[in-house]
Amino acid sequence: MAQSNYKHLDDQDLKAKKPDRKSLRRLYAYATPYYKQFLFIFVLIIVSVAVTLAQPRLIQLLIDNNIAVLVAPGSSASEQAVASTGATRMALLYLGTVIIAFVTGYSQAYLLNNTGQKILRKIRQELYDHVLKLPMTFFDHYPQGSLVTRVTNDTETLNEMFTSVLTTILKSLVTLVGIVAVMYSMDSRLATYVLILTPVIITISVIFRRVIRKIYYAQRRVLSMINTKLSENISGMRTIQVFHRQKQVSEEFDEINSEYLDLSSKEVRYYATYRPFIEIVRSLGIAGLIWFGGRSHLEGIITFGILYAFIDYIQRFFQPILELAETFNIIQAAMTSAHRIFRLMDEEVEDMGGSVCVPEGGLEGKIEFKNVSFAYNEGEWVLEDVSFKMEPGEFVAFVGATGAGKSTIMHLLCRFYDIDQGQILIDDVDIRDYDLKQLREAIGVVQQDVFLYSGSVMDNISLNRPEVSAADVRKAAQIVNADSFIDSLPRRYDEDVMERGSTLSSGQRQLLSFARTIVSKPSLLILDEATANIDTETELLIQDAIGKMSSNRSMIAVAHRISTIANADKIIVMHKGRIAEQGTRDELLAQDGLFKVLYKLQYEEF
Repeated sequence: MAQSNYKHLDDQDLKAKKPDRKSLRRLYAYATPYYKQFLFIFVLIIVSVAVTLAQPRLIQLLIDNNIAVLVAPGSSASEQAVASTGATRMALLYLGTVIIAFVTGYSQAYLLNNTGQKILRKIRQELYDHVLKLPMTFFDHYPQGSLVTRVTNDTETLNEMFTSVLTTILKSLVTLVGIVAVMYSMDSRLATYVLILTPVIITISVIFRRVIRKIYYAQRRVLSMINTKLSENISGMRTIQVFHRQKQVSEEFDEINSEYLDLSSKEVRYYATYRPFIEIVRSLGIAGLIWFGGRSHLEGIITFGILYAFIDYIQRFFQPILELAETFNIIQAAMTSAHRIFRLMDEEVEDMGGSVCVPEGGLEGKIEFKNVSFAYNEGEWVLEDVSFKMEPGEFVAFVGATGAGKSTIMHLLCRFYDIDQGQILIDDVDIRDYDLKQLREAIGVVQQDVFLYSGSVMDNISLNRPEVSAADVRKAAQIVNADSFIDSLPRRYDEDVMERGSTLSSGQRQLLSFARTIVSKPSLLILDEATANIDTETELLIQDAIGKMSSNRSMIAVAHRISTIANADKIIVMHKGRIAEQGTRDELLAQDGLFKVLYKLQYEEF
């Protein structure tokens, strides 16, 4: 079944014209369980803003009621004493506002960051859990670097959304409302003059927001490409160095890196243009206020203290607007990241199958393919009308040229993919009717490419499964003949394994893979090119292991080396997605068909 739309997800993100409101609602749904904390933070912000906005008012009262008396000629000693006492009281009140602002600011910052980290942890965990549930078709078409970007960079961007951005927005809005209220309570004419500048600021901000939005979507797309390149090149470093491709790889990375630089430069350029515009409007506003307010003061309409307070308030009025402008980039990045994260979360998870349970004793191992056809991409058939039967306890092997469809049959048996036509039966039950988790637990798979994790030998065999004991691990290693090389390691089963097992030979890695599979005691065993990359000595060990592993269980093997599957009960020869012939080794050699040609290529000289 074709899933080619996966590779276009980043391009679809880029085409988005505006932040998705649905994504925004889903994002803040994660904050709902913490509404009490956010309410308390909101109260702290109001208190912090209130005491901060009280400071210019206190200075205005100090100037008009106290300092004016102290400097006024002809004031009596008693008036000066009262003014001095009042000035001291105002100073103490001002100090009190500073202390309260510090305590409330610290408290709300601590609570908000702590709550934000909890929300971020939940989002990251849910996203990672969702990725683990996605079908194999998704990973066949989706770049690893883009997935890493969404789980790491994009979720970290949301952290700023819940911490600095949320605080800035709430505080700025409360500050703006508070300043307007205080200014109107002092002088409505001057307050109206200040508000006239607001439409100009809003217009500039809206234009800036529309321009910068497109840049952020493009930045995230290119960042995904950068992470994809890094992932591919680091994983393939040995190939790069063997073929001396360092220069070409560097140039390819530089091309993407330069594109990201261009986008970042545009972001800086637009932002550098936006802030000076706001500063110009603010400067013009202050100049006009000084001119208009200065004339009113000279005419005795307003006091000097009110003029000072208004100048202070107009500066504070523009400060939250500038802070909001500074958060535009974070807001846009967060909206872009939220959109990308939820697009990934909306990808359909793997079908977990039906309600049929695997018996406690495991599968009998009877397998039947009925006219099965399958294509990874629509119209490009990998298997066509494949039919065969396998009885319980049989050892069936598949051989054929590369691309004949052998490994695909193994993938279908594990339900990594669902077939397009036909039916697959295991123990006379449609494979889609089994509970997928139980089905895969009953099937043991040894693959050609062995992936080993960073950790000990014990950890790589047990995979930290609680039902697997240390004794089970040692017994499995003995069955597959891996104990001989493990015992030669300095720390034996506690020996550290480097990432991907780079310090072990191909044969040793394969033996660990055999032990990892057999330790779970599967009732059906699948070997997918398990002997393709090993030496002759290790092959003998694995052939002996295969003999032990195939006892009392059904086994299917895909192999290029006929020696590995010579003793199979049935050999099925695949050719261009179809079954060309099947039978025992001797029967196939007697037919003088495709198997005999393969046999001669390996054992005889023409």
